[in-house]
Amino acid sequence: MTWISSIGSFGDRELFAVQSLFSSNPKACLVIISSSMDSKQGLKLLKPFVEKGFRVIPAAPDFVFLFNNTPAESWFDKLRRGLVDPGEIALGQNISNLLRLALLYKFGGVYVDTDVIVLKSFSALRNVIGAQAMDVEAKNWTRLNNAVMVFDKNHPLVYEFISEFATTFDGSKWGHNGPYLVSRVVSRVGDDAAWRDDARRGFTVFPAQMFYPVDWSRVGSLFEGPRDPRHARWVRSKLRQIYDQSFAVHLWNRQSRMLKIEDGSIIGHMIAARCVFCGDSGASSAM
Repeated sequence: MTWISSIGSFGDRELFAVQSLFSSNPKACLVIISSSMDSKQGLKLLKPFVEKGFRVIPAAPDFVFLFNNTPAESWFDKLRRGLVDPGEIALGQNISNLLRLALLYKFGGVYVDTDVIVLKSFSALRNVIGAQAMDVEAKNWTRLNNAVMVFDKNHPLVYEFISEFATTFDGSKWGHNGPYLVSRVVSRVGDDAAWRDDARRGFTVFPAQMFYPVDWSRVGSLFEGPRDPRHARWVRSKLRQIYDQSFAVHLWNRQSRMLKIEDGSIIGHMIAARCVFCGDSGASSAM
């Protein structure tokens, strides 16, 4: 995980993302890359997890080390010297997009956003990225997302992601350096026979149901309690489908942050099923 905001913004929703990760992956080792969380206050916030035996630690990013010997190195140097236009979108958002790629390339493992509810173990996954949107008839992906990624250390595809960031950076187009970036690269290498025939470059694109079972435009449906018997049946059916088919659920925080979790909602059920501090109040009411 990465966290570029203040520690005061790391609230119940983010803490529940951590809960769900450990509920589904109790032997995981979670590193939260964040300058604000790598502090006495951050350690205090994570102390309940440590006391339960979970392995979690915050660490401030060392950008020079992480970007060293990657295409990000020269880009970051130019940025610090004022030779890169940061654009209109908050620079932290774009640095987060690059940081997650550098972490995966240097160390390998699993990256998840802080607005992702984890439902299943990731232990069997290797070199995976998920589709955000699909062409239902053709059964092909139309857009990927970078909120959940699983890759080996030094994987060539992640290197290509970093190279694409450094060469095509645009700080004024939302998603250009994130979901659209990974979509561009995977689309390009998918047409390259050298990639398809090289096992060392292998990767899998998961269908949207795996990590993004609900599109950002419909994420509100996860927070709504049953309105009538028909809607109650839909809630039960959707919840069952997600539990059966999904490894995680992206909550699209930009669209859902202000939504309240209603009684009997899909998110409410997930909180009850994936909490590790189940006797505590707060997470479901304030998420």
